Amino acid sequence: MKKSLLFIFAAVLLSSCSSYQKLLRSDDSAKKYTAADSLYKAGKYKKALALMEQIVPAYRGKPQAEPLMFRYANTFYNLEDFYLSGYQFERFVISYPKSDSVEIASYRSAKSYYELSPRYSLDQKDTYTALEKLQGFVDKFPNSEYRPNANAMVTELKEKLEKKDYETANQFLRISDYKAAIESFENFILDHPGSKYRQQAFYGRMEASYLLAINSVPYLVQERLNQTKKYYQSFLKYFKEGELKQDADEILQDVEKRLSQYNTEN
Repeated sequence: MKKSLLFIFAAVLLSSCSSYQKLLRSDDSAKKYTAADSLYKAGKYKKALALMEQIVPAYRGKPQAEPLMFRYANTFYNLEDFYLSGYQFERFVISYPKSDSVEIASYRSAKSYYELSPRYSLDQKDTYTALEKLQGFVDKFPNSEYRPNANAMVTELKEKLEKKDYETANQFLRISDYKAAIESFENFILDHPGSKYRQQAFYGRMEASYLLAINSVPYLVQERLNQTKKYYQSFLKYFKEGELKQDADEILQDVEKRLSQYNTEN
């Protein structure tokens, strides 16, 4: 009995596969359209996509094109091919600006670019693109139900860029490129005024200035120690009660000690 059932199942499966392969090779766009729709609704996205790719050109300009193009873009989205889903959803929005699906297409296009954003240590070109697309969506659909999700993604991406910039400055400090570290920390402070790394950046700038000073040729030491004192005052202005205050005070104490030697000599 079990063997019979297995045989019947295998026969049905082979017949189904055979019918699908015949349909792929046929020139019947209408049947392909109907089959692609059924496969799509059944969640068989790879099979649906193969049929859609064949019939998309044939339906351009026809009434069926709008739902077909949305499903086409959404199929890439469901298959997590986010480069193509982002692109195809954008094309849909441009081609059908009055469609009822424009809002969700715009959102999924932006979210596709968000999904392409790499970890913070890699090149962030796709992150900047995602931020642009998400902000464009929020501006265009300020009352959208998807806005909270879009705003959350924007926040996450901005924090990723902040971490990237902070770690870049920190890396310069670790490899003893103190001038580059100071410049990078200063740029970070200007570019990310609300960052959670702000205190570390103010401290890092001061530390890099201090290390630059004590490792400088003698005639530059005093000038650079005085610059470190200025960075300390900037740190103190914002983080008088900060967790790095004690470390900053220790640097200042050594700076004052070194500067006192110059005052004694004078």
